[in-house]
Amino acid sequence: MKPLDKLEGVAALIDKSNIDTDQIIPKQFLKKVERTGFGVHLFHDWRYLADGSDNPDFDLNKPSFKDASILVAGDNFGCGSSREHAPWALEDYGFRVIISTSFADIFHSNCFKNGILPIMVNENQLKLLMDEIRQNEGVSFLVDLENQQVATPSGTYIQFDIDPFRKEGLLKGLDNIAWSLSHEDDISRFETEQKKTAPWLWN
Repeated sequence: MKPLDKLEGVAALIDKSNIDTDQIIPKQFLKKVERTGFGVHLFHDWRYLADGSDNPDFDLNKPSFKDASILVAGDNFGCGSSREHAPWALEDYGFRVIISTSFADIFHSNCFKNGILPIMVNENQLKLLMDEIRQNEGVSFLVDLENQQVATPSGTYIQFDIDPFRKEGLLKGLDNIAWSLSHEDDISRFETEQKKTAPWLWN
């Protein structure tokens, strides 16, 4: 997992609420178990026309949002099924930060496990960010995870909350497995001692 500290990138806007995981990555693309190759299918049903060409009316197909790494979206992002492929597709496309007023619980947790920072803001803050994108499509925002702040060129500064453990994982690029392995020496010492004091557990 790639570490995330400061990210300055184009902020794309999808002004929709209740974007569910079946729209983020439709079910017909869930056949692979590796985490790569899903970005091309992100928002497939909105992003492409029936003949497979780009839908010119879909926000992410705007040239101004090309190579966006920050996504600003409406309330209740990531609702629906618990498929982990949704953050896989978002990360593979290039998004490292998602900003909304709320996220579905499982999607929110899966983001941290896959190197994506989901930032929750209030309605007024979201409106400020959305308005700035509309007025200047292609604008870049600065996300500073260490100081828990989003900054925009217009002078908007938004502080956000984050669980300290999840913050550390993103800063160091550690998912749950990598975090466990970082304590491998402690685990080995515990196992060695337990084999002496409770050998029947190892038979």
